[in-house]
Amino acid sequence: MSELTARAKVQLRRRARATRLALSREALDARSALIVERVAGTRSFTAARSVALFWPLLDRGEVDLRALDRAARASGKLVYYPFLERNGDRARTGFRLTRSPEELVPRGERFAEPPLDAPEAQRGDIDLVVVPALAASSNGDRLGYGLGFYDATLPDVCPPAEALVVVYDFELLAELPTGPSDVPCGLVATDLRMFERSVQC
Repeated sequence: MSELTARAKVQLRRRARATRLALSREALDARSALIVERVAGTRSFTAARSVALFWPLLDRGEVDLRALDRAARASGKLVYYPFLERNGDRARTGFRLTRSPEELVPRGERFAEPPLDAPEAQRGDIDLVVVPALAASSNGDRLGYGLGFYDATLPDVCPPAEALVVVYDFELLAELPTGPSDVPCGLVATDLRMFERSVQC
């Protein structure tokens, strides 16, 4: 990634975080509910036997997908959540199966993770991965939090899994700076719109 691209991403992340925090949790909750409704209505979700979600960082204004977890379990889907294991300067990422969201606990990272002994997803185990972001473009490019977690993890399950990024509509940008290691998502859902491979649907 070029220095110019890296600097642009830092500035965009700062602006995106500030915008989120300027809005009330109630406003973000209302938008989150619309995002959940939109995602739950997609064929990608309804046809999925298994999904990978993320537990929301509410204090950072993240999209709240807890209702999507409930909908997935109510329809008999297997639900996976991400994990990150560090060993010195090396890290291993992936998704682990959960029986209940109550199993998720912080393990020193920014997000809550499944139990260490939970079954780890292999390629083909997950049909749909729902991905967080600070911003996204309609063609599936996303601005993450800077750790590179999903850029490292998505290639391990996609394909056959589909990747769907969720953002508030005010975080949808015409274009984002990207580098060679950035992995785009095939689907983009906001509280107002849905895009698939640059085509609004």
